[in-house]
Amino acid sequence: MYEIVIVLYVIVSLAIIGLVLIQHGKGADMGASFGAGASATIFGSSGTGNFLTKSTSILAVVFFALSLVLGNYNTSHIEKNSEFENLTAPVVEKAPAAEEKKDTTKDIPVGN
Repeated sequence: MYEIVIVLYVIVSLAIIGLVLIQHGKGADMGASFGAGASATIFGSSGTGNFLTKSTSILAVVFFALSLVLGNYNTSHIEKNSEFENLTAPVVEKAPAAEEKKDTTKDIPVGN
């Protein structure tokens, strides 16, 4: 379930990014008078703004709803254990002692 919600979350966020990048700003109306008119588009000359605005707002609501669902899921499925509950010393394994001690004094050079 969590993975499905994450995939939906990513898809919705990418769709919002795409819709925002497709939309033209308020200053883009000036370009329509110089031959960049949108009268031959699928949505008509003024339909794209309304369609894209409504689509963006619907996806934004879905995005925030998925954010709340993910936040609620993450807080309810977290382990409540603290690191301070287990204050025992860590176990240290010691290497076995050498059975035969080597005489290291033979390797030291003796001065005259």
